[in-house]
Order: sequence, then structure tokens, then C-alpha cells
Amino acid sequence: MDRAQKEQLVDELGQVFESSGVVVVSHYEGMTVAEMQDLRAKMREVGGSVRVTKNKLAKIALEGKPCASIAELLSGMTVLAYSEDPVAAAKVVQDYSKENDKLVILGGAMGDQALDVAGVKAVAAMPSREELIASIVGCIGAPASNIAGAIGAPASNIASILSTIEEKAA
Repeated sequence: MDRAQKEQLVDELGQVFESSGVVVVSHYEGMTVAEMQDLRAKMREVGGSVRVTKNKLAKIALEGKPCASIAELLSGMTVLAYSEDPVAAAKVVQDYSKENDKLVILGGAMGDQALDVAGVKAVAAMPSREELIASIVGCIGAPASNIAGAIGAPASNIASILSTIEEKAA
């Protein structure tokens, strides 16, 4: 890799560190290519990415960024998992590390907040953006369905009363 490629990679990583809702750092020593591809596929499904980079270049990219605290985690065979959704990447890495002992979570960052292993697990336990939107829509829709039911109920009551009167008259 020549100097221009390294500078481009540092710029790309800098943008990743600035725009990501969460960045999770893990060791992946011993993982096969197939396992890494599986992790990448799961991360893509939720709109995140997985990246293996040189630690030194990642540390340079972290300088002056809100999540600069993760620089101390970058040693050994590390992989970065990140997503715009503050929960998605943490959730996928947490779930995958339960299935595969070779992926070991070291920590991460959520904006300027540093996360240890317990912090990443806590973030992974939170509902994702899609789940929150679904629950909000459900809360908004519930009163409307109750109103529709209340408005429709008298009409059905009147119809049943009329049919009862009709049956008595016959």
C-alpha cells in the first residue's frame, strides 16, 4: 500500500468514525473467511459494515474524532463494526459473538461516549430504530382504532336492536 492509498484509507475511516452511531471493536483471531463473510452479511442486513484495517492507520484516523477513546482498544487482530443506527452494529456483533467464540468484543464508542464490553452489551439490548418506530406507530394508531371502534359500536348496537324488534314483530 503506497502513501496515497494510506491517506485515502485514513480519510475514509475518519468519515466512518464521524458519521457512525456506534463503533464496536472486536478481536477476530482464528475466524475463517466464511465466518467473516457471514458476519459481514449479517451486518449488511441491518445497514452496518465490518472493516478490518491496520491499527496504526485507524489510530491516525481517530485523532480529533468524537470516538477517539477507542484508540486504546486497537491492538492485535481487530475488526471494526459500525452502523448509523446506534444499536444495529452492537446487536449484530453481540449476537454473533454468542455463536462464535473466536469473535471477542473489546469495547466501542457511541458518539463521544466510550463503551466497555458491558456497555456494548447494554447498547445491544436496546431496541433498534425500526423497533422504536414500530412501537411509536402502534401507540399512535391505538387511539385511532379505539375511536373507530367506539364510533362503529353504536351503529352495530342499533342494527342488532332493529333486528330484534323485527323478529318480535314477525
